[in-house]
Amino acid sequence: MGQVTPEVDQRVQQLRQKLQEASYAYYVLDAPIMEDTVYDRLYRELQELETQYPQLISLDSPTQRVGERPATQFTSVRHNIPLYSLENAFNIQEFTAWESRWRRQAPEIDWFEYVCELKIDGNALALTYENGVLVRGATRGDGITGEDITQNVKTIRAIPLRLSMKTPPPVVEVRGEAFLPIEVFEQINQERQQAGEQLFANPRNAAAGTLRQLDSRIVARRKLDFFAYTLHLPEEGQENPKSQWESLELLQQIGFRVNPNRKVCSSLEEVRDYYDYWDTERRNLPYMTDGVVVKINSFALQERLGFTQRFPRWAVALKYPAEEAPTRVESITVQVGRTGALTPVAELEPVQLAGTTVSRATLHNSSRIQELDLHIGDTVIVRKAGEIIPEVVRVLPELRPQDAQRFQMPNNCPVCGQPVIRPPDEAVTRCINTSCAAILKGSLVHWASRDALDINGMGEKLVQQLVDKKVVQSVADLYDLTVEQLTSLDRMGKKSAEKLVEAIASSKSQPWARVLYGLGIRHVGSVNAQTLTEQFPSVDQLAKASAAAIEGVYGIGPEIAQSVYQWFTLPANQTLIQRLKAAGLQLANAGRQDVNTTKEGNLPLSGKTFVITGTLPTLKRDEAKELIQKAGGKVTNSVSCKTDYLVVGEDAGSKLEKAQALGIAQLDEAQLLEMLNN
Repeated sequence: MGQVTPEVDQRVQQLRQKLQEASYAYYVLDAPIMEDTVYDRLYRELQELETQYPQLISLDSPTQRVGERPATQFTSVRHNIPLYSLENAFNIQEFTAWESRWRRQAPEIDWFEYVCELKIDGNALALTYENGVLVRGATRGDGITGEDITQNVKTIRAIPLRLSMKTPPPVVEVRGEAFLPIEVFEQINQERQQAGEQLFANPRNAAAGTLRQLDSRIVARRKLDFFAYTLHLPEEGQENPKSQWESLELLQQIGFRVNPNRKVCSSLEEVRDYYDYWDTERRNLPYMTDGVVVKINSFALQERLGFTQRFPRWAVALKYPAEEAPTRVESITVQVGRTGALTPVAELEPVQLAGTTVSRATLHNSSRIQELDLHIGDTVIVRKAGEIIPEVVRVLPELRPQDAQRFQMPNNCPVCGQPVIRPPDEAVTRCINTSCAAILKGSLVHWASRDALDINGMGEKLVQQLVDKKVVQSVADLYDLTVEQLTSLDRMGKKSAEKLVEAIASSKSQPWARVLYGLGIRHVGSVNAQTLTEQFPSVDQLAKASAAAIEGVYGIGPEIAQSVYQWFTLPANQTLIQRLKAAGLQLANAGRQDVNTTKEGNLPLSGKTFVITGTLPTLKRDEAKELIQKAGGKVTNSVSCKTDYLVVGEDAGSKLEKAQALGIAQLDEAQLLEMLNN
């Protein structure tokens, strides 16, 4: 740690100021003041200075947006101010009825204004700032409690880490909507399709899934955006906004993006005009919106009207009707994903819907087809409301032609011709032929994907050639590829082939967690892979583990455990692991001692099983878990007769009662640390 000079300290403050001003201009004002290359250069300089002088790192530094270590779980937090839902009005008539209700409660009001804002189809966030610095970001949850996702919230560039206020109040609360722009959403789904992963149904679901990622680096890559719409300031402020419009203006001044498509309306006719205008124009927006939020502008009148148990009486969501269109099902095809799942797809007579031509719609599985009583030749209603992926919502049986045919899921895979199965507890039919070309293609694309082995240049089209020409018949075959083999493929020159061979060779150094994720075991995402490799530092340990031992890992449920256990029992997969070992891939954590080695007996907690419950005074749960594991102990998720110790923090739950009933020893944090030190 270097000695901080006044010059270094001043330079760090200058860099932060410049970067924050550039971010505000770019994300809030939409008026860039700095070239990307200049921003990147200043950012790197700040990063280098903070690395050299870590004592200068602050919570609001631009470098602190992305965390280095994934979280193990999210904690529940109680909102300082509840997040209420909005009452819905599904047409202007229902809006008029809402207006009549509140006016009966305040009959003396003869003049008022509304503020109309677009209702963004995303996920509500509650942000807390203390002395101007972001200290907490939480999901809406049930409105009273949500999940603390602060590290993920920090990755959203449109959310300032420090408020632009000279003398910020002790506490400021901001509410707003996190969302995925349509272009980003489509890019994510394209990558997931190439990797053989299930597609997100719409941007809202994708945003929700992104916000709940335990690894903030994944969240940062997905480029969430944010619009603020509510500001809560301490009541004693003399210059606090007196209206919703003033509040939105102040939000923008202190560093937030506020939706520019807002308007003050002073009559029902103006609200209707705004609603009708955006019903048409919303198709040209870069984000999804499913209605208009109408709020009474005056805060004094808002306070007078108050709340019901669920809604504010002074606001309503005027929703747009779902976009639907009739069309005809010309045929039903079946796609095969990398896990072998067979997905029926309705091939439609092309129809215009939500500004795009729709010719295909997912049918999900055979159970859904039975629910719809869908026949080939039927006229159906296709919907694309908040849904980017079209779906068939209902059949019009009165228009069914005489030659309409029922659809039957095939008994054999449409790609490899081998028999398929449908497990009794699943709705999905699967091909279980590990040599199936469709499964192999999906597996190769997934293996090369960014979150797995990250092999640059190995896209879907190349994979298709490699499989179709039988150059590659297993993931392990990639590591035997030569430049000569690759140049025999279409549109593959020598230089490109050399780069790909080099990229494949470089992937050998990827860590064990990425390799495990790349194997494509059902239900094992990148976060679960990281969790498993922390508990099982080598592939040999994981391969030998029982389903019960795998399930005992904190955060791993029975479905995941069974899937992992079964995967390693298959001879074809055992052969694959041996070939990957021979190729030189990292199938163990670097520098980690296997907990099953003979040296384990020398560790202080060898052979002991721990469960952690409640909130510890100084240690985060994942920190306590790591300390126990490094000392040879095992951390599981549930209390049983095999548990040796329960580590107890504040607000301990039912695990404490169960441990007391079983006579299991309890430790507080201090006793745990003493045990570790001894």
